Amino acid sequence: MIPIAMPLMGPPEADAAAAAVLSGWVSQGPQVAAFEREFARMTGAAHACAVSNCTTALHLALLAVGVGPGDEVITVSHSFIAGANAIRQCGATPVFVDIEAGGYNIDPAAIPAAITPRTRAILCVHQIGMPCDMGAIMAIARAHDLRVVEDAACAAGSMIRLEDAWQPIGKPIGDVVCFSFHPRKVISTGEGGMLTTDRPDLDAAFRLWRQHGMSVSDTQRHASNSVIFEAYPVPGFNYRMTDIQAAIGLQQLQRLPRIVQSRRALAARYRRKLADMAGITLPLEPAGMQSNWQSFALRLDPSLDQLALMQHMLQAGVATRRGIMCMHLEEACADIPLPHDLTRSEEARDGTVLLPLFAQMSFDQLDMVVQALANALADQRAPLRAMA
Repeated sequence: MIPIAMPLMGPPEADAAAAAVLSGWVSQGPQVAAFEREFARMTGAAHACAVSNCTTALHLALLAVGVGPGDEVITVSHSFIAGANAIRQCGATPVFVDIEAGGYNIDPAAIPAAITPRTRAILCVHQIGMPCDMGAIMAIARAHDLRVVEDAACAAGSMIRLEDAWQPIGKPIGDVVCFSFHPRKVISTGEGGMLTTDRPDLDAAFRLWRQHGMSVSDTQRHASNSVIFEAYPVPGFNYRMTDIQAAIGLQQLQRLPRIVQSRRALAARYRRKLADMAGITLPLEPAGMQSNWQSFALRLDPSLDQLALMQHMLQAGVATRRGIMCMHLEEACADIPLPHDLTRSEEARDGTVLLPLFAQMSFDQLDMVVQALANALADQRAPLRAMA
């Protein structure tokens, strides 16, 4: 079976995790601090704060930019449900707008009509590793005095060109950027997340909240030559990353450039192999964007049966996934008002198939995927020829 994804890990990660265990410090500690410093350096952000996962990162980011009860946050339905959950955990309401034509990211042109006096922020998602049109989004945010949180769960290693210079996703364009280190992502710590920001006040809030609102961290207490009694000036959460995870993350960061290089080479091969295949539309990489190709998404012609095609490929030993979910179609979000058109989002979910792509994937494996896809497409066309 060729899997849809596979984290690239080996002895360096295992040895780093073992060293953290043997050090006697396994919760948030020196490895977390080192991981934060290296992540900030690689992204160019002034600050990086590690947390337990990207969902908790989104929650803290939204709280820090002032999202609270009664507020609205403009975002896409076409994303993982964690986005809506984090907004609602703040007591706010998600306002769903549609995605761009031919892509999977928020359509900036749909944002102005969704702005109301209750709008506090825009939560944009760099979906499957492709950067959003941040120039257009920031122009709207500045015009309406809105905060911007970037959901970069899938986008570690992606790049965007702004003002004639390339910069990594993670160097904040908005107020905060949130990352995931789940195994489906480009680099992984098993679970885990990171917030990057250039604002010291937001970083201070993240660090206070992630550890129960504790005034003094564990590392400060243990390093002190005098007894310190901590205080709890604000309510907080237990959103900490462990040193075991961070030790793995440091090794993953060393691999990140090679991982992205490999993924981009595989995506380029997919594009060459699939260029003339009927019934599918290949993903676009707009000018000024460099994706890490966290996923390779194909649009199917409306005449094709998404489920049947995926089942055919599964039986041939190739795992696939359908298009990104639409939150507004899930029961958990059934009570959220839907004043804006979401046709493109629904079409993307129901008409997209994600193909396997992971850094250690061989060209032979990729060619097997291409052949399985060709066979699945031919199988669907056969009844049409028989009817003719």
